[in-house]
Amino acid sequence: MGLLKRNASLNLALQGGGAHGAFTWGVLDRLLEHSDIKLSCISGASAGAINAVAVADGMAAGGALAAREKLHEIWEKVHKAGVPDLVWSHPFFYGVTQAAALGHAAGLISPYDFNPLGFDPLKEMLEKTIDFERMAAKSPVNLLISATDVATGQAHIFRRNEITVKTVLASACLPTLHHAVEINGRSYWDGGFSANPDLVNLALESRVRDTLIVLLSPMKREPLPKGARAISDHINWMTFHTPLLRDIEVITRIREGLNGVGAGRGGHLKVLLKHRFHLIDAGPHTAMLSEDTKMKSDWKSLTKLRDAGRNEADNWLQEHRRHIGRRETVDLKAHFLEQKKIAQDEQA
Repeated sequence: MGLLKRNASLNLALQGGGAHGAFTWGVLDRLLEHSDIKLSCISGASAGAINAVAVADGMAAGGALAAREKLHEIWEKVHKAGVPDLVWSHPFFYGVTQAAALGHAAGLISPYDFNPLGFDPLKEMLEKTIDFERMAAKSPVNLLISATDVATGQAHIFRRNEITVKTVLASACLPTLHHAVEINGRSYWDGGFSANPDLVNLALESRVRDTLIVLLSPMKREPLPKGARAISDHINWMTFHTPLLRDIEVITRIREGLNGVGAGRGGHLKVLLKHRFHLIDAGPHTAMLSEDTKMKSDWKSLTKLRDAGRNEADNWLQEHRRHIGRRETVDLKAHFLEQKKIAQDEQA
């Protein structure tokens, strides 16, 4: 007779990435099938924030099965809403629309000109799908949703009772395509500019010491971009990938600086020494896709990414499920910072 699996608690850090967020949908769908894995806190930006509130509200409504159903509902509505006229209304739909040429033109026209009334289909979709009051009151999952303060350029992290429709809209607000979202007198843009997603606060604040990062963006992109559209896409990739690398650097430096520090020294940052990080990487799937796939909301493309996410999560669970609560399964420095070090060495 085999030994029963022990229960395990896990935080999630969900990167943004437009239609590629369907990969995260698949990862979450597979994790939610494991009744012995308890989700504690989810940090998310942009599409990661949308996946996060879907899980949190589903858990509040009826547990893991309801959360899986809520994710399916959200992405089905994204598919149905992914039509060209909505491109000008909200950046999230820009990320999943099939009208690729419009994305290039958007940077030439202010959203305050082409959409003066701020028409927002994502707002309506979220209001119809997510019960934010129920989520705040009953969800067993805590949330950290990131947005970028326009005035300072700094990340603002919204927590449980602060999370509303506006919070999620702010986290997914690209300034070239939508009006800034105002909350309590402050204007916000996409959280991916400043925390994509936030890892440091998640590790410092959660009582759970294991965090699974779901990475959507590939670690490197080749060949050298030369066309105008390719250059623009590459700049966007660098812009939205940098905050995560910054958090990894902060964690690595704190660990190296505090390693060996005696008890009572190092303050609250010492929890980072004991925090265990894990990783599911969509890079092998997203790196091989053309840029146009970021702009497709057809069900076949979304479900293909979902299925890839489920498969990667299944592989991760088979290999590392037993390590949750025991040891870290990704070398953050080697995985995320290796390419940067190689580039620095070549310049020396």
